[in-house]
Amino acid sequence: MYGLGDVRFFDRIAPLYDRVMPPADGETLAAGLDHATRPIDRLLDIGGGSGRAAAALTGPDITVVDASLGMLARAREHRGLSGVAGDAGRLPFRDGSVDAAMVVDAFHHLPDQAAAIGEAARVIAPGGALVIREFDPTNPLGRVLVASEHAIGMESRFRSPDDLAAALADAGFDPRVVDRGFGYTVVGVRE
Repeated sequence: MYGLGDVRFFDRIAPLYDRVMPPADGETLAAGLDHATRPIDRLLDIGGGSGRAAAALTGPDITVVDASLGMLARAREHRGLSGVAGDAGRLPFRDGSVDAAMVVDAFHHLPDQAAAIGEAARVIAPGGALVIREFDPTNPLGRVLVASEHAIGMESRFRSPDDLAAALADAGFDPRVVDRGFGYTVVGVRE
């Protein structure tokens, strides 16, 4: 799901990740999921790493999908979450088998973003939602983050909220930009 260099980086920092990263904003994620027009019983946390975002939610059965085995081990061992090693561009789930998916602070690491959006559209049942929480590269802090990640060798590709919403529309989602800023949220409801 990440560029190869990104996977290696996350495998190396997995033991420290939760100590240095702030908790995910569960209220923002839940508000994004509320856009779904179907009940959300099964949720995928794509690029979910250590399960930081999944841990911020209550209710649905959540499966963390990540390419970093080190991060998945943290999700399983320290958070008790179900984890599946996988690529966002080839999700190992049946068509329409989940009610929603989220990608929190990880979309910019996905090497094939179009394939990841297409796969989310494939596995999310009609009326379900895809919630993407990302960083805006046009924001002053976003420009610093882009430069920082590239400086340490990450293959990150950041997108603006409007560009990401357009990509969701192209994949058959009804998109909306829920909030803007350094961190922003785009939600797409599966038509």
